[in-house]
Amino acid sequence: MQNIFVSIANLLNHHTRIIAGGMLILILISFIGMTNLEMETGSGTYLDKSTPRGVLYDTYKEDFSQETLVVLVEGSNPAGPEVFAYLDTITPALSSLQHVSSVTSIAGVFKQANNGFLPRSDEDIKRIEQQIPAETLTALVPSGMMTLMYVKLDAGLSDTTKESAMGNVKSFVSSTSPPPGVICTITGGAAFQQDMKNAMSESMGVLILGALVLMILLLALLFSYVSHRFLPVMMVFIGLILTFGIMGLFGIPISMTVIAAFPVLIGLGIDYAIQFHARLDEQRRTHSLSEAIFITVTNTGPAVFYAMLATTMGFLAMFISPIPMLQSFGLVAIIGVALCYLTSLVGIPIMAWILDYTPKKTNGNDWGQQVDRILSRMAVVIAKKPLPILLVAVLIAMAGIQIDPTIPISTEERDFVPTGMPSKITLDKVTDITGSTTPLPILITGDAVVSADTILWMQSFQDLELHNYQQITQVNSITTYLAAYNNGKLPTTDSDLDRVLSLIPVGIRDQYINGQNEALITFTTVDLAMTQRENLKEQVTHDIDFLSPPPGVQAHITGDFDIFTSLISDITDSKEMMTYLGFLFVVLCLGLIYRNYYAITPIVPIICIVGWNAVAMFILGVDYSPLTACLGSMTIGVAAEYTILVMERFLEEKKKTHSVIDAIQASVRKIGSAILVSGLATTFGFSALMLSDFPIIANFGLLTVIAVLFSLIGAICIMPAILSTMNRFIHGAEDTIHHIEEIEHDVLAGYREHHH
Repeated sequence: MQNIFVSIANLLNHHTRIIAGGMLILILISFIGMTNLEMETGSGTYLDKSTPRGVLYDTYKEDFSQETLVVLVEGSNPAGPEVFAYLDTITPALSSLQHVSSVTSIAGVFKQANNGFLPRSDEDIKRIEQQIPAETLTALVPSGMMTLMYVKLDAGLSDTTKESAMGNVKSFVSSTSPPPGVICTITGGAAFQQDMKNAMSESMGVLILGALVLMILLLALLFSYVSHRFLPVMMVFIGLILTFGIMGLFGIPISMTVIAAFPVLIGLGIDYAIQFHARLDEQRRTHSLSEAIFITVTNTGPAVFYAMLATTMGFLAMFISPIPMLQSFGLVAIIGVALCYLTSLVGIPIMAWILDYTPKKTNGNDWGQQVDRILSRMAVVIAKKPLPILLVAVLIAMAGIQIDPTIPISTEERDFVPTGMPSKITLDKVTDITGSTTPLPILITGDAVVSADTILWMQSFQDLELHNYQQITQVNSITTYLAAYNNGKLPTTDSDLDRVLSLIPVGIRDQYINGQNEALITFTTVDLAMTQRENLKEQVTHDIDFLSPPPGVQAHITGDFDIFTSLISDITDSKEMMTYLGFLFVVLCLGLIYRNYYAITPIVPIICIVGWNAVAMFILGVDYSPLTACLGSMTIGVAAEYTILVMERFLEEKKKTHSVIDAIQASVRKIGSAILVSGLATTFGFSALMLSDFPIIANFGLLTVIAVLFSLIGAICIMPAILSTMNRFIHGAEDTIHHIEEIEHDVLAGYREHHH
């Protein structure tokens, strides 16, 4: 490894222009790749589509699920003659829009019930509504202040086509003229996803800009003791450009969690750049520029590389999660961290040559040196009496480990997005009155789904669920229409079934059956909390097993109802596994790199920090989410970096002195301020996440800031204690072995003398 960094140092010193030109070419290629970046929302970020559940979900979405836009019509009299006339006027134009399959409104229902004529007065409306089922009236006019118009899009549309169709509907509705005092708003799940994409684009720009501004402010305040203090910001900016370029070139989409990864990359990237910059500044004071670059690359290069490698181990552990958005977070984090490291390793020396780097003159009493002295004195005090510090740290960590399983898990997508997002406000308004807008679909598959036996089973199962659960308010399936078109009775033979099916309009029939092998039951529920949905899903699944379908037929819960309830168990199972795997990866990584007793010293602070995080979450009342589920493994990676940097410098100084206390003091004195500045810079980068309008990202930002601060405490306070304790253990063991060897020698000598 050392030979590799020696070669890199020589290349940077002797072929600076060629390497600088190569970096410039990579930056230009990255700008081209950035043009291919795409946003991703919806089920693909929560569900692995290659799993059986994912395949079932895609089958349901492609064959049955039609995206529905809801036109929310609000006014003092939403079911009056004027509103009826308005809705009737816009219905034909909406129906003729491309990819719109049907339009349903209260006006159309009344018109059909009145022989094709609209009611012209309130008296006519009261007379006609007696002929309309109460369930239909409630679904279309849920309150005295609103009526709902449902615009269904064709099933199986691509995201691009769907967005285009939604844009056409929105443009048309906004161009119409509702009656005075009436307001029309587009809402529904499809509109919600579109608004979320727009909000994500805005949030990403705010987060990246905010993180960079915070970096500049911090470096202006705390990194003033070096020349060209803003050089690390330039390195991070280049690293981000390269990361965006790789994502665009390889088709890695930007999801909600990937947005959160960018401030994380800025925080970690500024850390690497500061470490290289600080070491270069330190060496340049006593060496020529080429010598300073050589020492920086060959000493700090491996140390930061090992820290970066340990950090990626935490991100690598995220790949065991079944949640795609966490896998994307880990992938982008690994790519970005590696590129930020390489940018600093190569970019800092190149810029040093270009700028002819010369350190600032100091009087021995600047800010950085004062901090180094304070931290080194504190480290000596801790190293001399390590046990009290370790005892308190471990006890708090143990309490956190016990608390962690009790922290709630939130998987409601509407809780993740900005509270002021227009489609969320209107969707919440509709949900509060009409109940859940997320149906509970049962997809029925098999060789003979459309048969009399299966139809009779479907009816029995539907009746059972309606009877057992008050949360279920309504059910729709092909049985509803088979009875309606057969004098209120279900057909009992296959021949009768075929006859009645031929009477049902194709548009209605295709909503509930697909050929002979697929059918759909859709339950409507009241608005339920996610844990209540999970309980209901478990009960319905149990009922499917109890009242099993005919032989050769299977029934499974699917749709968004299944995705977001399954997230609870996915998070519960994967967050602990990611943490354990992150520990294992870091331990193996350190063991392979160092191959000595000191390799395990960073593990103790890391364990403490993970436990402290749980205590902080409990005190702040922050729930686990699909994003904060990765906090444990990410913290392991971040904490490993600082602790490894301290250990690496300690081992370097220990070669120069036989005193462990002196080695600890020297190591903290020489890198204490650099670690503090880089840690605070990382904290500032992570704190940009708190600027996000997305609660899921803002909460993650708060927790990562706390985790980084804990990591600094672990590196500056816990590492001296554990290094001192480890040294005592090693020397104690060596002294014991030496004492045993002396006893053996004396016994053997006595035996020989006696034998003689």
